[in-house]
Amino acid sequence: MSEESILACARRVLAAEGQAVLAAAERIGAGFTSLIKAILDLRGRVVVTGVGKSGIVGMKIAATLASTGTPAFFLQPLDAVHGDLGMVLPEDLLLALSNSGETQEILNVVFAVKDFGCQVAAFTGEERSTLAVAADIVVNIKVDREACPLGLAPTTSTTVALAVGDALAMTLLELRGFSRRDYARFHPGGSLGRRLALRVQDFMRTGEKLPLVQEDDPLREALRAMTEKETLGVTLVANREGLLTGILTDGDLRRILCRVRELSGLLDRKVSEFMTRNPVTVERDALASEALRIMEVRGITSLAIMDSRGRPEGIVHLHDILGRSKFFV
Repeated sequence: MSEESILACARRVLAAEGQAVLAAAERIGAGFTSLIKAILDLRGRVVVTGVGKSGIVGMKIAATLASTGTPAFFLQPLDAVHGDLGMVLPEDLLLALSNSGETQEILNVVFAVKDFGCQVAAFTGEERSTLAVAADIVVNIKVDREACPLGLAPTTSTTVALAVGDALAMTLLELRGFSRRDYARFHPGGSLGRRLALRVQDFMRTGEKLPLVQEDDPLREALRAMTEKETLGVTLVANREGLLTGILTDGDLRRILCRVRELSGLLDRKVSEFMTRNPVTVERDALASEALRIMEVRGITSLAIMDSRGRPEGIVHLHDILGRSKFFV
């Protein structure tokens, strides 16, 4: 088989699944809205269940819900009917995944929890199935065809179920106002969680790593500092007394080049002519999650840190917090 035919096969699968997800985005409606409202009003937890590939997707959905502010867990259908139903409470909501809606193991769990008084929601591709009829809320995850050339292996259907599950979790996240700080609290063992829970002082660049020039320095010195100091594309600016007075970024330089008509002698002009005064700062003991929030709100990628006398002490970059560069401790 040639490379072209291999890639053509892969692209057909990806295209089919991508188109199915886009179709699902158009299809979801009242059922999805009802499920969101039910979960927001829920006093208990979301109990997700499924068999086979749907079970694997269900595990991921439960994990994503739990990690983004919605208490949830996955319940194995076979274990459920052999005692694990004891984990389900009347105030919980069961989210059952079955493309056909006729999977007997799932139906056994559904009918059992309904006896407890639990609400039941279904992700199914068959709105007239036994599962859909038994459920209080139905989210349609129907697909026209599987990406499998035999039409047998769950491919497109599981991709759509997973994507709708992500949409569910992310919509709930936004409606709950779930923050990066919340995410860090739920992910103390993850790389991003650890970083967001740390302080700015754990990331900030200081000493020789700090790009810093004086107001009276020529613009070429600022360019040198921006280029040589860890390639941040930014430099802090201090006055003769050593106090932080401004910041100059590569974005500022692009705007300067677009604005200045005469480039001759530009690099000899003082940094103070072009810098942004009163740069946005953050305390060294602020949480990294707070620094990240400030950057997002202000639409910037770097924050200055001053000492108690107003002198530039450090700088922290977006990439330092997100983990695309090293710790500087």
